[in-house]
Amino acid sequence: MSTPPHLAETDRSLRDQAIPAIAELARQVRLSDVQMINRAQLGHIGGDFSVADILATLYGAVLNVDPKDPTDPERDRFVLSKGHCAGALYSTLAHCGFIPLSALETFAQPLSALNGHPNRTKVPGVETNTGPLGHGFPVAVGHAIGAKLQGSPRRTFVVLGDGELQEGSNWEAAMTASHYGLTKLTAIVDRNRLQQGARTEETKQLEPLADKWASFGFEVRDIDGHDYRQLLDAFEPSTTGRPVAVIANTIKGKGVSFMEDRVEWHHKVPTAEQVELAIEELSA
Repeated sequence: MSTPPHLAETDRSLRDQAIPAIAELARQVRLSDVQMINRAQLGHIGGDFSVADILATLYGAVLNVDPKDPTDPERDRFVLSKGHCAGALYSTLAHCGFIPLSALETFAQPLSALNGHPNRTKVPGVETNTGPLGHGFPVAVGHAIGAKLQGSPRRTFVVLGDGELQEGSNWEAAMTASHYGLTKLTAIVDRNRLQQGARTEETKQLEPLADKWASFGFEVRDIDGHDYRQLLDAFEPSTTGRPVAVIANTIKGKGVSFMEDRVEWHHKVPTAEQVELAIEELSA
């Protein structure tokens, strides 16, 4: 298992200047998300909050994407394989200018483009429809193969839930990525250790997870998924000529004390009073 690559001090200093803006983006994503889910009376707030720092880092400082030209052929590709956390993605896209902030008020409403799972034909910035777990990673591998065939420098990132790794299609995709030497592919595991109804290790044991990824031919980077500096390091390109797997150790419901590491917040909807408490904590 490798550690994230070491950057020159000048490069690290310049990049670290982005961290306050990334942190503020993540905070805004969570603030919008909690209100959005309360308004819609559905959603997956626990997983939204565990992945928010990952999304904010990617969209705030890593991805080569332009909200004014979301279909640019040479854009980087991002796939949210854990599609049930669409709320976090929509909130990120809105705060980054892909969709109007006002659109968040329509989340999960009749005829809204913002469905409970992302739809690429309706939402700018969404690369593929996801919902059934185990589908997004194979699509991301396809994106990366396409880039390699075209000789393109574009990169592909995909976020998977840790419970999602119980789906065998992910490991078929991992074998394919290694076989074809997809060095511009980064798979990110949102390792919050909780899934619907139970802890992942109680449902189906994943550990030793880093060893599993390494055995499939990936360069593995095991990090704190809420530390922006570690995230930025981990999202650097491959240093070994292999695809990269980032195990981002996160906390479900991160940022709101009464939600953190609580299995019921997988898809529990906050009350109006809980929304106020959450906003107070996120604004402190």
